[in-house]
Amino acid sequence: MPQYISRLPAPEDAAPFPRRLVLLGATGSIGTSALKVVAAHPERFEVLALAGGRNAALLAEQAKEFRPACLAVLDAATARQLKERLPDGYEPEILVGPEAYVALAALPEADLVLSAIVGAAGLAPTYAAVKAGKTVALANKESLVLAGHLIREACAETGAVILPVDSEHNALFQALSGENPRHVRRLILTASGGPFRGKDREYLKTVSLAQALNHPNWSMGAKITIDSSTLMNKGLEVIEACHLYGVAVSDVATVVHPQSIIHSLVEFADGSLLAHLGPPDMMIAIAYCLAYPERVALPLAPLDLAAIGRLTFEEPDLAAFPCLRLAREAYGAGRSHPTVLNAANEVAVELFLKERIPFLRIPEIIEDALAAHDGCAADSLEDILALDADSRRRARAAAGATAAGN
Repeated sequence: MPQYISRLPAPEDAAPFPRRLVLLGATGSIGTSALKVVAAHPERFEVLALAGGRNAALLAEQAKEFRPACLAVLDAATARQLKERLPDGYEPEILVGPEAYVALAALPEADLVLSAIVGAAGLAPTYAAVKAGKTVALANKESLVLAGHLIREACAETGAVILPVDSEHNALFQALSGENPRHVRRLILTASGGPFRGKDREYLKTVSLAQALNHPNWSMGAKITIDSSTLMNKGLEVIEACHLYGVAVSDVATVVHPQSIIHSLVEFADGSLLAHLGPPDMMIAIAYCLAYPERVALPLAPLDLAAIGRLTFEEPDLAAFPCLRLAREAYGAGRSHPTVLNAANEVAVELFLKERIPFLRIPEIIEDALAAHDGCAADSLEDILALDADSRRRARAAAGATAAGN
């Protein structure tokens, strides 16, 4: 305990600067923060390719600034919009469809791939990058939730390197650096508690979408913000930690830390704790991965501990926020259960974002999906993707039937 998912390059083996980057999910919150790091250190990074979903306007602005040779979007209509917005004389290759993301992830000339696509859609590109032996800055936790065992095997086979971008796992990664794994007792993830910290189930019955999207500390995309409000984000991070470090779910603890200054802690056999502290800004974790093993200066205000005054901690309320419990149980139930958990959660969050279900219906949909799942093979990427698709169909059908019954 713990055994990290991949080998880590010695400083002399790391890719030289400037490093050639592929950014998958460039128009999301992680992607835009990554490009701020790149813009602050243009001598260290070269943007080789950007993938931006359906946000043609923002992707065009990013492309104008960084001039990558390749761009990718999800459909032909977005590709046409993108091409119309690019300046004269700049003609990058524009790839279309989910397979375009897979192609960019495995580009031979890429030094590092940032996997920041939201949800299960990020699995195939992440797996492609790992199979190609790339250094992967991993922000797509769902890749490990669904296929952590496959990614561990691929890293061992190809020598791929995984660097965790999630602030909690990046904190653990740094706190464990140079430590003897045999001396580690527990990994402790911190959670902000989200916008509803301290609220009971009665209060949660009537919360609005706007309230759920109003995170007190972090500026994130809509899906991850809702996951934070239900504590599912922390549940997914528990599963991610188990795969990253090869530990049992019982070796990963969670504590609510509303200030979001301590991003995670490692507890050692002698009772001591090592914590990583920093302002709640994803640029820190992103820059650490992009420049690893070096550190680069960032345009962030220093942390003023005296101004903060105090740091507090609480146990998570699993009665009001059962998603954390459901995630831990899913990981212990078998390889296929986390896929069902994640699929049902993505469906439920999508319905809540469309204001078609109430907030407390989210964990109910997930629990029902897990209760109906008897386990199945999850031995290949094809198995997992098929189970993901089937679980989404079942969750949507169940949610629709319930809504009709109401």
